[in-house]
Amino acid sequence: MAAPPARARADYDYLIKLLLIGDSGVGKSCLLLRFSDGSFTTSFITTIGIDFKIRTVELDGKRIKLQIWDTAGQERFRTITTDIRNWIKNIEQHASDNVSKILVGNKADMDESKRAVPTSKGQALADEYGIQFFEASAKTNMNVEQVFFSIARDIKQRLSEADSKAEGGTIKINTEGDASAAAGQKSACCGS
Repeated sequence: MAAPPARARADYDYLIKLLLIGDSGVGKSCLLLRFSDGSFTTSFITTIGIDFKIRTVELDGKRIKLQIWDTAGQERFRTITTDIRNWIKNIEQHASDNVSKILVGNKADMDESKRAVPTSKGQALADEYGIQFFEASAKTNMNVEQVFFSIARDIKQRLSEADSKAEGGTIKINTEGDASAAAGQKSACCGS
């Protein structure tokens, strides 16, 4: 039986950290609240700096602990946004090309004519970057689970593949059958 992945803990198999980035008022906090707590509020609550919530889900028989960071989009918190831009720049410079990203158009419950970004423009932008595009609504709970589960599944798949490669490259030293044979054998450097 294979040992649990190196990332495994008692209450989860993988810890995945997600970062929500976007302009002020697009509904990042509402999406997070809907996903983590199953609730929605029409009250506009300004995120000050960074907030996060945790939800553990099961995907393909593995427990995934999602730590979801919600960032402030307001101009007055631009230093936070600048830090995020630096993080993204570092990811682009140092991480592999297959870092998971998705684009989410929230407020899909609104009439298309009242949306800040029409479906076609959201999809075109996602296509340009080669990433998935979802339309969601925190208000009606449309596609909220799918958004978070999709990116979590993508990341989990890559982590599982990395764990499999690491386990496949393990070298066994002094296994039971080899120990007795090695004991009766002298090294060529020692002579006899």
